[in-house]
Amino acid sequence: MGSADSKLNFRKAVIQLTTKTQPVEATDDAFWDQFWADTATSVQDVFALVPAAEIRAVREESPSNLATLCYKAVEKLVQGAESGCHTEKERQIILNCCRLLTRILPYIFEDPDWRGFFWSTVPGAGRGGGDEDDENARPLAESLLLAVTDLLFCPDFTVQSHRRSTVDTAEDIHSIDSCEYIWEAGVGFAHSPQPNYIHDLNRTELLKLLLTCFSEAMYLPPSSDSSNTNPWVQFFCSTENRHALPLFTSLLNVVCAYDPVGYGIPYNHLLFSDYREPLVEEAAQVLIVTLDYDSSTSSSPTVDGTTTGTAMDDVDPPGPDNLFVNYLSRIHREEDFQFILKGVARLLSNPLVQTYLPNSAKKIQFHQELLVLFWKLCDFNKKFLFFVLKSSDVLDILVPILYFLNDARADQSRVGLMHIGVFILLLLSGERNFGVRLNKPYSVRVPMDIPVFTGTHADLLIIVFHKIITSGHQRLQPLFDCLLTIVVNVSPYLKSLSMVAANKLLHLLEAFSTTWFLFSAVQNHHLVFFLLEVFNNIIQYQFDGNSNLVYAVIRKRNVFHQLANLPTDSQAIQKGLQRKKRTPEPISRTNSQEGVSMEGSRPAAPAEPGTLKTSLVATPGIDKLTEKSQVSEDGTMRSLEPESLQSSPEGNPPSAVSDGEPWSGEASHPRRDRRRLSSASSSGQWTPTPDWVMSWKSKLPLQTIMRLLQVLVPQVEKICIDKGLTDESEILKFLQHGTLVGLLPVPHPILIRKYQANSGTAMWFRTYMWGVIYLRNVDPPIWYDTDVKLFEIQRV
Repeated sequence: MGSADSKLNFRKAVIQLTTKTQPVEATDDAFWDQFWADTATSVQDVFALVPAAEIRAVREESPSNLATLCYKAVEKLVQGAESGCHTEKERQIILNCCRLLTRILPYIFEDPDWRGFFWSTVPGAGRGGGDEDDENARPLAESLLLAVTDLLFCPDFTVQSHRRSTVDTAEDIHSIDSCEYIWEAGVGFAHSPQPNYIHDLNRTELLKLLLTCFSEAMYLPPSSDSSNTNPWVQFFCSTENRHALPLFTSLLNVVCAYDPVGYGIPYNHLLFSDYREPLVEEAAQVLIVTLDYDSSTSSSPTVDGTTTGTAMDDVDPPGPDNLFVNYLSRIHREEDFQFILKGVARLLSNPLVQTYLPNSAKKIQFHQELLVLFWKLCDFNKKFLFFVLKSSDVLDILVPILYFLNDARADQSRVGLMHIGVFILLLLSGERNFGVRLNKPYSVRVPMDIPVFTGTHADLLIIVFHKIITSGHQRLQPLFDCLLTIVVNVSPYLKSLSMVAANKLLHLLEAFSTTWFLFSAVQNHHLVFFLLEVFNNIIQYQFDGNSNLVYAVIRKRNVFHQLANLPTDSQAIQKGLQRKKRTPEPISRTNSQEGVSMEGSRPAAPAEPGTLKTSLVATPGIDKLTEKSQVSEDGTMRSLEPESLQSSPEGNPPSAVSDGEPWSGEASHPRRDRRRLSSASSSGQWTPTPDWVMSWKSKLPLQTIMRLLQVLVPQVEKICIDKGLTDESEILKFLQHGTLVGLLPVPHPILIRKYQANSGTAMWFRTYMWGVIYLRNVDPPIWYDTDVKLFEIQRV
């Protein structure tokens, strides 16, 4: 039968279903078989021939028919999994049912009355065989998930058969050990099966159905209680799924082994269609959804070593019930870590390779899913985190992240990408090794829209962060705290900043210490505290080698003097705020010596009008995101318990600011502090008061810098006068050989703000991840135009 006929017959069946007012019996196979038995329709056909309005109409007007259709389709999948689908006809039926369920499920999830349907048992729906009665108790959802997992290891359908002979000795699908059929070499599996594009296509369809099953999470509003688990994922990742281990390994290996360049031959992708890529994308999405797990509420699945990563526990804790999280947290062989890290770094770098060898490799689009996966690996497996930081391979992750951050900074539709990139860097910056690694010279010349500089990876990081702060869009303001916390965390280890980076840091201080900025929101002064902490760390711990920064501090000494003499009377506060009305620019871009951008780079572009984006929940403030640890002399860290700290010197760090709000402290500041330190005017707006300014001005950590200026400024001025110098190289030479030993205050202990898991970020990751999956699945558009509740779909 031609494909046109088969489409026509399928459409006729759909019309019959939508027009029947009477329930059709489940036993009426002649009717139900029309949907899958003799049709060959692609998933795109199914979406076109089963319109949303008709699915909703059947759901409202003849619910029993919709229920029977779902039940019969699941029954076909169960039968296929039982028989091992050896014939072409059986495989076609499986794929048709798969596509039909992918089409219908979102409409079941969007209606709260239907949500329990798949978790109810269907009378007589046992899995054939003698033990009919026990199996009756299986909810439809469980039967569906178990059938799909069996089908994912079905010889000659989704995996290579190991038998040589014909059908009569076909492998019994229930006796095969699926661990011998893992899809790709890598973690825990050495053999790379012969690529087979038909198997890849079939796996992709089944994974699409799985992802659709898991997507029930999109139809529940975000809740502060992130522990409410997704029942589909919970069952799928439990011991009930006998393929959990080989499936986890298959998904991980398929993603990490993928090489879009095409076997190392540039331009190869122009000659061959790549059947792997859709499978890799689907695998990455299924993997991150199964790992959606709030590690802050549970006994942590991670094994903590010391910060240096020497003493690792051999005895793992039992770990979470979610087997995928459990397996991920237990990976421990060096070669497995190497395989994962190399794979993720290769894929994240793919868009960068594009820029200097255009079209040489196929450009991949799933970098956001990869970043979520990398985050989960580091968050759930501390041994992996230490492995990443142990070698300079961490820089192969850092550079692509900085590239994405810089590229997305002006694009409102990519706020989520900005957040996850910054979160990953915050997590890495909590470990000393990250700061140390940043001293490696930066020689890769990826064209980026930033000033040309010669220096290290630390310089690159600071220059990109400066670019985000001074020329990103408004929505990024809540990230400023995080960006500067990262710089504070690495600052004690930075051996030598370039002049470009040193000037950028001082330009930020200049911008953040203007009176209008300090007085215009309740937490703006924290940014000044962070920057002063950076300067103090470098001066106290890395003075030798940082003559560029010292010189920049001397040149901009008036900024520090102004801060020390910040006016606190009401009149001055009002005057400072008036200035704001005249300069609406968030931060002046002038006097930052921009310099020429790198050759071949394109400026960061805003989103095209009409671009779809999904809303995000607010992220917790930096005080909730991190906990303070003190670095001891021997390099180990000890956590500073909150109660042992008096209130932090910065006053109260800001709490969450939602995506939609302007960056004012109004929503986020605890009530009592606001009343005590500032007057709330009649309009309910926060206004700064002299007491409030005094409360933090007195804590500004300026002693070290003032002492440095006191000692060095007269010496530098003397050189200039004596030698009639205007040339900075002489002054730099003098500063390089200078020393402040014994002249500075006693070095303060190094404070690191380490990321800590919390339910706020767990919920943020859930909304971000599903938003990415929603927007990336456009062909077919699985969730488009359904009533999702986890986020809003907005147009830029």
